[in-house]
Amino acid sequence: MSGARHRVLIAKPGLDGHDRGAKVVARALRDAGLEVIYTGLHQTPDMIATAAVQEDVDLVGVSILSGAHNHLVPEIIRLLKDKGAGDVAVFVGGIIPEGDLAGLAAHGVDRVFTPGTTMAAIVESVRGLLSSRDAELADSDPLS
Repeated sequence: MSGARHRVLIAKPGLDGHDRGAKVVARALRDAGLEVIYTGLHQTPDMIATAAVQEDVDLVGVSILSGAHNHLVPEIIRLLKDKGAGDVAVFVGGIIPEGDLAGLAAHGVDRVFTPGTTMAAIVESVRGLLSSRDAELADSDPLS
């Protein structure tokens, strides 16, 4: 990763009120040296995309346990693109059936973390996403 401190938004969309996992992931990423913004509960896709743009984040993590991931996550990604933040990587954590993984990937989700994923694995994967993003941005920068 570059010397710049990366910013990550952790979001809880919809009516799901269980945020322990989101808070644990947020803490692990913060402890790994990332700047973490946590949106709190009951966010709409537009609120999440708007916060991501306003906070100028590199990555959005969506924690969802409600089963509405096939609707809410693609909407978040669409809104990020509409707001000019289509280069922001997105990961999802929560109760995601294996049969839904390919569909989420097709909509642009970069990683999905299901129950049992270790914090070390999440941190390593997020660092990999950020390193890839840094490399892509450097390759597309005509001044580099």
